[in-house]
This record gives sequence, C-alpha cells and structure tokens, in this order.
Amino acid sequence: MNRRKFIKNSALAATGSIGMPFLLPSGLLFAQQAPMMAKHVVFVQFAGGLRQQESVLQRYLAGSQNEQVEGNIMYNLLDGPPPEDKIAYGIDDKKNNIVGAFPINPLLQTSLQRQGILFPEVKFSKGSAGHFNGLSTGVSGNYYTTSGLRQRTASPTIFEYLRKHAGFKATDCWSVANSLTGSRSLLNYSDHKDYGRRYAGNFIAPSVTFGAPGREHFMDFKNYHPDTDYEMFREIRGFLNQNFTNDGLEIPHLYNTPEEENNIREFIRQTFEKVKNGKIISPPVTDNGDMVTLGYTAELLRWFKPRLTIVDLSNIDVCHGNFTAYLKNIHRADHGIAFLWKEIQAIPEMRDNTVMIVMPEHGRDLENNSIKDLNDWFAYDHSGSPNARRIFTLMVGPGIDANLKRGSEQAPLGDASDVVPTIADIFGIKEIVYKAGLLDISARSLFDRI
Repeated sequence: MNRRKFIKNSALAATGSIGMPFLLPSGLLFAQQAPMMAKHVVFVQFAGGLRQQESVLQRYLAGSQNEQVEGNIMYNLLDGPPPEDKIAYGIDDKKNNIVGAFPINPLLQTSLQRQGILFPEVKFSKGSAGHFNGLSTGVSGNYYTTSGLRQRTASPTIFEYLRKHAGFKATDCWSVANSLTGSRSLLNYSDHKDYGRRYAGNFIAPSVTFGAPGREHFMDFKNYHPDTDYEMFREIRGFLNQNFTNDGLEIPHLYNTPEEENNIREFIRQTFEKVKNGKIISPPVTDNGDMVTLGYTAELLRWFKPRLTIVDLSNIDVCHGNFTAYLKNIHRADHGIAFLWKEIQAIPEMRDNTVMIVMPEHGRDLENNSIKDLNDWFAYDHSGSPNARRIFTLMVGPGIDANLKRGSEQAPLGDASDVVPTIADIFGIKEIVYKAGLLDISARSLFDRI
C-alpha cells in the first residue's frame, strides 16, 4: 500500500488528527502532516559491505570463484532455493572437520520478501563506498566525501528529526551496534547547529556493555572508595578511556529525563541479572558478534518498546580476507533478522505495528583482491567501483503491500539516502523533513517510489 492509498483508507480513523497543531517540548509549533503508518520502526543495516551477487542475485559462488554453484543463502529474507553443492556457509561439521556444512534451518515460514516490498537494485550514488559514508547515509539521508573514522554527520540524523519534530523521547530512539569502532558510537546525533545532542537518540554496544569488560567492572555494582579501591578505579577508568575516548563525557548528557535515566539504569541492572543467570534472549544460532547483538536488541525492544531502533550488523566485513567467513556471516545475518522479526511479533505493543527496513550500507567490488581463504576462494574489497554502489532495500510491516517487487538489475529504483525520508513518512513528518532542506537531492520516500 502506498502513502496515498494508506491515507485514503485510513481517513476516517485519522479524522481530527490531520492538520491539528500541537506544541512540542522544544516549544516548536507544527502541524502533523499525515497519519502514522506504524508506531514503531526497526532499521537493520548490513554494515560491512554486502555484494548483490551473494544476496538478491543469489549467485553464491558463480562468477566470484572458480565454481558454478548458485543459490540463495538468505532464505528468511528472500525467495529462492538454497545451493545444492559446495555448502560452506552453515554450522561447521566438527566431527568430520567440514566448514559450514550444516545450513541453519529457516525461522520464517514465509520470507520477508513475500511479506513486504523488495527494491532489488538500489543506488549508492555518491561519495566513497566506505563505512562512514554508508552508515551515515543510512541515518542522515546525506552522502559524505570524508572517510570519517571518528566523526559525526554534518546534517541531522533521523533521530534528531523525530525528536525535534515529532516529540519523541530520548528512550524512544536507540542506535545499536556490536562494537565501538569507527564512528558507530557517534551516529546517534549530528553536529548540525539547529539539531545536535539535545535531540539525540541513545546508543548502546551490548557486546561491550554486557561483554567481558562490562561484566568485569559493572556486573556487581558497589560503592568504591578512591583511597582503598584505587586499583579498581584505575581499571574502570582505563576501560572507559579505551572504549569512549573523547566522547565518554557526552554520554550522560543526551537529554534523557531523570525518569528515563532511571529506566535505563534499571534496564542495565536487570540485563546484568539475566547475564548472570544465563537468561538473555538469543537467536537459535549465536556464534558471532552480530547474533549476540541481536539477542540484546530483543531485550532492549522488550524493555523500552522504542519508536525507532537502528541496528548495525558488521560481521560481513571479513570479506576483505575470508570469503567463506563472509558467506557464513551473511547466512547468520539472515537468521538473526528473522529472529528479530519474530521477537517483534511477540511483543504485544509492537506486534502488527512495526515496520522493518533492511538495507546494506554499501556493496563490494566485482573484481577480487589477491587473498584466498581455506577453500581457495578469493576475497573482495569495496573500493567505490560500480558494483560497490549496488545495494537492495527490503521493507515489511503494516500499510505495506505483500510480495511486491520494484526495480530490477536493468532498471534500478531507489537510493541509499531514501531511508530517512521513508521513516519520516511512516511517522507522518516527511514534509517537515523535506522543508528543512538538509537531505541529499536524490532522497525520496520509498512510498513515493512505488
């Protein structure tokens, strides 16, 4: 269902809401432009670079290695049969020492492609096909020319738009990553003078917070004395300095209210209790960092019921040196996204009221580099070649037609900058975001592309 069709069909339900102005906490008066299509959005980014060949094109090894084996290794997300030979993407057969021999069983009876809309050929149209530009474009709707290992975006993120123009609370908005590397911890708000930290979303890296360093220092909270517990102070300070260099002091100042701060502390306390008791939610297969992160994401969704959650899956970046591991991590990302979708449907407040968007941050080169893995398969980089600028976008949820496909390899449709106006469209503030004039000129709501 496109936006116009949705508005027409929901006009009676929305009577009295369209055009009714209200005052935000910031003091900004604005008129809601359209009814919301859903109350929640979860945006999953395949961070690390995902080639079309191993995803929507379902070529598996054909054309990339000296093998002619095709097939779909993302069968929770996409339609298509799995490979029939050279299976190396599943769980290892340790008894016979065979890598990836057992594919992970599907979690969904119906693929997300059949449940929603697939744009199989989307352009990553500008700037470098690097991690900062890819991740930043997804959250801000703008491209960036810098490599940006440790920097924020210059234009507002979708968190800032929603908090400033839709009145979302800080705990309504979460950015989740499996590490603190690069700019991942800095993409919850921008440096823009009219937006910035006071409109930020919250950020968490569960593998750090609840991983070995966090468990060592924070699992059993107590009051330390600076004289008698100096060594513990030194260790904790070293941990914080290592993981939050230059930005650690900003973390308490994201404009959470005192009530929100207490809620976050209680979430962390109770999650540590679950860690101690081995009761953390997790996908059926949890053998890489992305899967661990998605388990904690499910915990976060159950606790906060966020309006917007952005999740960063980065393990596929191993493709620079290990093609087999890359295939395994693609297969696990598919498994983990299906798990997250099932978890969303198990939360009463989010069931049938959540749109999920899935998009790689950028693609990868068509030509391999010189590195071979244990299967003698070549690895691939992302240099900014035309193939590294090819991605897909999948969207599923209420108000979205099932089993719809738009665009093709011969006729691309969509841009990497489209996610921000699409989310704004879902929450009824698209026109406000457009009028701010801070999106890339290519950015369009996917509903307008249909």
